[in-house]
Amino acid sequence: MTHPHAKGPPFLGRYTVPVPIPLPESPRLRYAPLVLDDAEFLVELLTDADFLRYIGDRGVHSVADVGRYLAEGPWASYTTNGFGLLALRETASGAPVGIAGLLKRPSLADVDLGYALLPAFRGRGYAREAGAALLALAEAAFGLRRVIAIVTPDNAASIRTLTALGFRAEGRLRVGAADEVECYAVALG
Repeated sequence: MTHPHAKGPPFLGRYTVPVPIPLPESPRLRYAPLVLDDAEFLVELLTDADFLRYIGDRGVHSVADVGRYLAEGPWASYTTNGFGLLALRETASGAPVGIAGLLKRPSLADVDLGYALLPAFRGRGYAREAGAALLALAEAAFGLRRVIAIVTPDNAASIRTLTALGFRAEGRLRVGAADEVECYAVALG
């Protein structure tokens, strides 16, 4: 299946995404598909105590686990949906900040917004900036009229970010075998 925004496959470290994906833009961040060269920063992020507490264990405990994680997660999503989690880097320094993207989970009817930042980059407005850029992309490139976000009820920082982006609480739900999460939604357009 060819995604309608395909222009030619970009090289991604040691992997080429079969279907190029549209990327958001914002002033302080650069966005790029995740690549094997991101392995060290992904291990740091995915093993962070707050990531494990609020998002969960993704089975990435060393650089050796990253290829499987990328193939089964972001790369599969790029191919199937034309979007997925992206690497975030500071425009000024090039430093990895975290990941953010649009996700289509089989257990949810709507596309959802996800993000996670390395500890050193939290509290600087990067999650809000990335979220706004991704919502604009969701509407412009994919014609979405609604996006949701799921968050653990005690993740106050993420709830503040979602509220600042215009999301409103819709209630609790259970995603897979996980604990209950709060579902937030925003109308686009």
